[in-house]
Amino acid sequence: MTPEQFVDAALWFPEASESEPFGPGPLVYKVAGQKVFAVLTERDQGPVANLKCDPELALELRDQFPGVTPGYHMNKRHWNSVSLDGSVPDDEVLEMLRHSYVLVARSLRRADGDRVLAVLGDDAPDPGGARDTV
Repeated sequence: MTPEQFVDAALWFPEASESEPFGPGPLVYKVAGQKVFAVLTERDQGPVANLKCDPELALELRDQFPGVTPGYHMNKRHWNSVSLDGSVPDDEVLEMLRHSYVLVARSLRRADGDRVLAVLGDDAPDPGGARDTV
């Protein structure tokens, strides 16, 4: 998945917003302008997305994919860093992104969380709908 495809997917979610609170570089994605559900950054090995994750699932994903590691500069129990170098299939990255969004949305004030999750329903970004680069 390219960084551009990741950006498209992250902004697909209801009330998702993008900002650069740490200055130019890392892109931060929030639910309803309140809580972070993803951070896209460039590391030595290429683009990496930090995504919130259930701690047990985080361990499973780290075992399953070499491109999934404990969250860089994040709480390593609750966040994974996901390499966007192709080592993790696009559909898996999208599942992890949706999981992160839902976890964070559930932690919002009840009215805000209920609103964004109702709009989301069972939908997810389409990996085929993301921009292709040549």
